[in-house]
Amino acid sequence: MTLTELRYIVTLAQEQHFGRAAEKCFVSQPTLSIAVKKLEEELGVALFERSKTRVKPTPLGDTIVNQAQLVLEQTSAIKDMATAGKDQLKSPLQVGAIFTIGPYLLPHFIPELIKRAPDMPLYVEEGFTATLRHRLRNGELDVIIVALPFTEADVVTQPLYDEPFVVLTHKSHPLAEKEAIETEDLDGHNILLLGEGHCFRDQVFEACPNIRPSAENDNNASKIRTAAEGSSLETLRHMVASGLGITILPASAATSPFYNSGQLTVRPFAGIAPSRTVALAWRASFPRHKAVDVLRQAINQCQLERSS
Repeated sequence: MTLTELRYIVTLAQEQHFGRAAEKCFVSQPTLSIAVKKLEEELGVALFERSKTRVKPTPLGDTIVNQAQLVLEQTSAIKDMATAGKDQLKSPLQVGAIFTIGPYLLPHFIPELIKRAPDMPLYVEEGFTATLRHRLRNGELDVIIVALPFTEADVVTQPLYDEPFVVLTHKSHPLAEKEAIETEDLDGHNILLLGEGHCFRDQVFEACPNIRPSAENDNNASKIRTAAEGSSLETLRHMVASGLGITILPASAATSPFYNSGQLTVRPFAGIAPSRTVALAWRASFPRHKAVDVLRQAINQCQLERSS
């Protein structure tokens, strides 16, 4: 039994598909299949039920997969302890960010982070909250940048800053004439949102419950158009620029150099604007506190400069 085999069965249990699991483990499907079969033969039990469309852990397999997850987390903690004995600002730092934060924050804080820790290699990636959560727990990421609320056992979160939501319209849209937008003003308009799986979509519905799809024959209901899964806030902005509707964005994502001056209009919400809290999250066992501190300082500095 090897750690690699344990990682394979944990990933397979999550994906419930040999092809997708193999892709996430960066191996071929036959390699992963053979390793799982070998482990089952070594243990003398079937870990998975296999069908043409799905792979599902057996009841005993589910218990073993949960234990394998704990073993992988403890292994990561041992590696963290060893790393802590070295210079905390010289070992690589692996940072993840959700799709709706990464493109608008990474380019700003990375130069500042390089100034503060020039000898610390930095690896960054973007993903859905659920994906980043899994990679953090497995030790594949050291710190992730997410939107609160974010709760996970044995994971520390620390708020960084609050970011208001704004309404983005084409310059010819009726709402572009308003100085500020009431949530009721959105009723009846064609609203463009990200697809399922994006936490920002849920935050918009929470902030503006009146736009949540309701009865189909409600003439006052907003029409919600969902961009394809895996799309970005940039896609929504392009759709607004094309006159397909309006959208709600975090303030940092609302402006772009790609459009002619005045083509798009950004309007704040009236009163107390809905917002999200951006935060850092890392394993409680992660020993490189100096690396987390310098990352936080770099982000805070770039936010200070952007707001001044």
